[in-house]
Amino acid sequence: MNISKVLISDSLDQAAVDILLKRNIQVDVKTKLTPQELIEIIKDYDALIVRSATRVTKEVIEAGKKLKVIGRAGVGVDNIDVKTATQNRVLVINAPDGNTTAAAELTCIMILSLARPVVAACSKLKTGVWDKESFKGTEVQGKTLAIVGLGRIGRKVATCMKAFGMRVIGYDPFVTPDDAQKFGVEFMDLEQIWPQADYITLHVPLIESTRGLVNSVTLNKCKKGVKIINCCRGGTVDEKALLEALNSGQAGGAGLDVFEEEPCKFNELLEHPKVVCTPHLGASTKEAQIKVAEEISLQFLTLMDSDSLNVPGAVNGKQISQG
Repeated sequence: MNISKVLISDSLDQAAVDILLKRNIQVDVKTKLTPQELIEIIKDYDALIVRSATRVTKEVIEAGKKLKVIGRAGVGVDNIDVKTATQNRVLVINAPDGNTTAAAELTCIMILSLARPVVAACSKLKTGVWDKESFKGTEVQGKTLAIVGLGRIGRKVATCMKAFGMRVIGYDPFVTPDDAQKFGVEFMDLEQIWPQADYITLHVPLIESTRGLVNSVTLNKCKKGVKIINCCRGGTVDEKALLEALNSGQAGGAGLDVFEEEPCKFNELLEHPKVVCTPHLGASTKEAQIKVAEEISLQFLTLMDSDSLNVPGAVNGKQISQG
């Protein structure tokens, strides 16, 4: 594939630009474009690289008459209209490896923060109140962690939390029990998971089958006091159902990095005393930003040197090839 002109529309580490420039590719970095501005200029580019801020809509893709490839510097592609891209034979690729460690570490931090109320204790101490009695936590050793989604991030979380002495159970429709066992995970069906877990963490894409995966029905199947962690994709947890469970005591806490709407305006959930929340920081480490920038740009080079669309990270290569 010939790629001569690339637009980067979100903030991305300079490493991506440097790699592409070495192949004599013209790179334009134009961030904070309005949807209309992006539609107006995309016609001039062979390729587009985004993170999570830019929405690559049907209108953007159809305006990109020269557009051949859309690169997502990260894992999730729910900000890209993959269906329209496929219909227009525009390849979508992501960078699945670069933020694995960062996202897994944040998940583990959430688990530990729900076990030991460090955030609340810190906030109170900074007001000048020395209160040892109100912040008694629990140990994670011996507790059961359920991981829904045993891809790169889910597996790394399993390895880390096994080191804390947790029992780890999990489910993934694309993973065999034998594969799960290699990472110390007891594989079981979803219906077996809900009632056994003390902590549940999601590591799934936002697709039709995962939208609202944690909801009032599944929460009521869980142990009373279950703790929910979501550092994958907003929309996989029904936030209203979660709030009801927190208020009733059915859920004992929640660690949330992603939300149905971002920026999140659901203040009743954000301000809940049992919620630890962050503004979508899963990939926000210096190391991860360099890694995803390098990964997506190197995938562009691989694509340029290949006769196939089925390169590493290709989301819709097979569909385009078969079409």
